Amino acid sequence: MCEVTEAANVRAIAAKKKLSSQFFKKGISIALFSAVMYGFYSAFLTLGMSKGIWSDWYGANTAGLSAFVITYLLGALGSAVNDSCSAVWALLYASIKGKIGDFFRCLNTTPGRVMILAALIGGPISSTAYVVGLQMAGSIVIPITALCPAIGAILGRILFKQELNKRMMLGIAICVIASFMIGSTSIGGSAPKGAFLGVCIAFIAALGWGFEGCVAGYGTSMIDCEIGITIRQVTSGISNLIILLPIFAAMAGNIKLSANLAGQAFSSGSAMIWFALSGLCAFASYMCWYRGNSMCGAALGMACNGTYSFWGPFCCWIVLGVFGGMEGWGLPPIAWIAAILMIFGILVISMNPMDLFRKKEVK
Repeated sequence: MCEVTEAANVRAIAAKKKLSSQFFKKGISIALFSAVMYGFYSAFLTLGMSKGIWSDWYGANTAGLSAFVITYLLGALGSAVNDSCSAVWALLYASIKGKIGDFFRCLNTTPGRVMILAALIGGPISSTAYVVGLQMAGSIVIPITALCPAIGAILGRILFKQELNKRMMLGIAICVIASFMIGSTSIGGSAPKGAFLGVCIAFIAALGWGFEGCVAGYGTSMIDCEIGITIRQVTSGISNLIILLPIFAAMAGNIKLSANLAGQAFSSGSAMIWFALSGLCAFASYMCWYRGNSMCGAALGMACNGTYSFWGPFCCWIVLGVFGGMEGWGLPPIAWIAAILMIFGILVISMNPMDLFRKKEVK
């Protein structure tokens, strides 16, 4: 009888280990998929900003818009349209899952307010800086924004006294070296006009997203991550439309310009098709990132999501360069090497790479 019980226990433990291994591997796959979705979000967003009314705004005659409006106000508008579409997808998903009531209830709670704060940082500031940088320098800015885990580790140490050991400092150093390699391609005669400024603006996005990660980590530890993401996307879309756009319009000398341009953007059907896709991909990316983190651990999930430093330029090259026939979306070899180096640096920050082999041996 004891032998039968012992054999049953061994089989149960083996089955549990197998199930845990499958769950862990599935989490890695989902986290990696979030990076791919982020790449397609970047590509479809850029494609949308080249269609319909956007082609007039960015065209040869610039539709009578000033350089400031074209560079910054339109960048903020592109971010606002994308985040608004993403918010619609998030609300639809919450409704289908029966969580729309929880969404409204969480808005006036402490975790909900924390997520709103995170969205205000990552939406109007970082998302707009990302779009502006993408328009000015192309997909080369994507690996630069992937510095956010490194920045988040530093800010976590400063703000929350979180651990910052030698391994993490090594990973940060690797990321910084990779960013300098990428930045070097924006300097020189072969670099596109405005590429260096675009890279510098991309650093603002990385800084904001690093700070957002610190803040949002606290919020999502206390509420359903699906609700947290919905709060984030809705807040980002609304704040972009009613806060940032009017500010840029006022700086351009005509506060009514924001409503005028927004109306034209949302009514441009040929462009909104691609914005709807970019919003869906952005929502899917966030959803898969949080879900992957919960399955394989936040550290490894962050490293897997950081592979968008490769997938971002790759998806832009496929969608915009190959299928869209748009020039300037290829990257020099040094940028591809630096993007892969950035991925390794993020992995070193997030965890000891040797743990991957140790876990494999245990399982």
